[in-house]
Amino acid sequence: MPNRISNSTGIILAGGENTRMPVLKSFIKVKGRSIISRNLSILKGLFDRNFIVTNHPELYSRLRTPMLGDVYNVRGPMSGVFTALLNSPTEWIFVIACDMPFISRELILSMADLRGNHDAVMPKSPYSPFSKRGRKGDYSETLFAFYSRGLLPSMERDLCRGKRGLRDFLKGKRVKYINRKEALKTAGRERSFINLNTPADIERYLDLEDRLIFNNNRARRE
Repeated sequence: MPNRISNSTGIILAGGENTRMPVLKSFIKVKGRSIISRNLSILKGLFDRNFIVTNHPELYSRLRTPMLGDVYNVRGPMSGVFTALLNSPTEWIFVIACDMPFISRELILSMADLRGNHDAVMPKSPYSPFSKRGRKGDYSETLFAFYSRGLLPSMERDLCRGKRGLRDFLKGKRVKYINRKEALKTAGRERSFINLNTPADIERYLDLEDRLIFNNNRARRE
């Protein structure tokens, strides 16, 4: 397995309204480093080019990573994915959300090998205790995924029509979904899909030291 991924650009989507978390999710500390710094280190070790998609560049300028603002003023991650595809110098992009603290480098590498003639590559949701809405194992991880530039025309049409759901958009597209058997070959698979959306997630997924740091920062802001 190669150590770097060709013909692809790494993307962190740093959008969202952050309404359920009292601090900016991207900068929550895990093992002494912010989530976004940890993830940028992984992406920069895999991809020659990387971008942060955000409409608030003042928050991320310290990271010294090129930034992109949404092309269309449409709420939801599909606008960010479209912006990244439109500006990417490569045929593929790999997208993650800004609040995923445990992404797996090995899983990203294994997904890259499956791109082929597909339009997108993404895993199904992990099983209990990390399952999400819907049937266990049947929830596609659209924000831990590879997307091809071939999706640009149809994605733009949907955005212009006010549609913003990635899962609905991908219906009928050539998507390689990584099933349970394939994904479980890679260590750390379940933890790759953890999102820190609420203070309860902090208590559930972070260790004691990180929880204390979060709660101290939270108390200073209140």
